[in-house]
Amino acid sequence: MADETPILFYDGDCGLCARSVRWILNRDRRGVVRFAPLQGETYRGVAIAGKPTDLSTMTLLENGRLLTRSDAWVRVLRLMGGVWAAVGGVAGLMPRAFRDAAYGAVSRRRRRLFGGADACSVPTPAERRRFLP
Repeated sequence: MADETPILFYDGDCGLCARSVRWILNRDRRGVVRFAPLQGETYRGVAIAGKPTDLSTMTLLENGRLLTRSDAWVRVLRLMGGVWAAVGGVAGLMPRAFRDAAYGAVSRRRRRLFGGADACSVPTPAERRRFLP
């Protein structure tokens, strides 16, 4: 991928993931992060060894590297800037094992707690440009 703008890959059928994408869109005022479903052609085209194949983790592609689970979230927060960068910095100080355990606990229950993504909001034209197939 020639464009090095970070891409957050998410489960396109997950209600929590859809809400998370919406949350980022509402707070990433600089429009730094782009989005694509894990089920889409953009993710299929990522040729990096060790690329996760399950849908249980958000994955961030930045500068040819993949970050997963809590590492992806910490980096997204830092990319958003402002107060969110500070929150990401503090979260990054926590041990990865602790962060990933919390991430896994939510991930295992996400469908039961948040359902599917069938009730997603429609992105504005400006937001739509940030979505990849």
